[in-house]
Amino acid sequence: MSAVRQPAVDAFRRQHLDLAERQIATAQGRVSVTVDEAESPLGWLARRRGRDGRPLIEPYQLQAGERLRADFTQAHMMPQTTSNWSSGIGTGKGSGNGAAHFTETMIAARQRVQQALEAAGPEFSGLLLDVSCFLKRLEDIERERAWPARSAKVVLQLALDRLARHYGYAAQAKGRDRAPIRTWLAEDAAFRVE
Repeated sequence: MSAVRQPAVDAFRRQHLDLAERQIATAQGRVSVTVDEAESPLGWLARRRGRDGRPLIEPYQLQAGERLRADFTQAHMMPQTTSNWSSGIGTGKGSGNGAAHFTETMIAARQRVQQALEAAGPEFSGLLLDVSCFLKRLEDIERERAWPARSAKVVLQLALDRLARHYGYAAQAKGRDRAPIRTWLAEDAAFRVE
């Protein structure tokens, strides 16, 4: 297994970032990467406290938004902002530069994003994409949509609740205190613990 080489961050840039080390799972195993924690508006909201002392979004809401972002990234759905010089000049019908480049992983991730946004509903899906995937700040969203100040936070909380419900995340775990013991033994077989 070869080591993953990360670009060095110079001192000037480092002072303007909120860097942390994270472990991610890859095809080669777990890898340590440097991330900017200030990049995600959801992370910023999870670290901030409201008047009541509680986080502006709960951990399960953050987890739901980050899961949507991971699927969105894995599906390669971010619009391309630069030219693609890797394809040849002849990109007609017979060139093969179409859907053949989509992997099964990308298609499955696109289906998960579509299912999550459908579960959130048309009222919330655009906001979830803007905040979780396109990393827009709430102030920018309020200005773009002509919403009252500090209203996007409330709507985002509702959207993240619906998204978390789709993923099966909840504020509290519910269920039996203890599961029954299961065994492959026949009903009449003696069971001894040694």
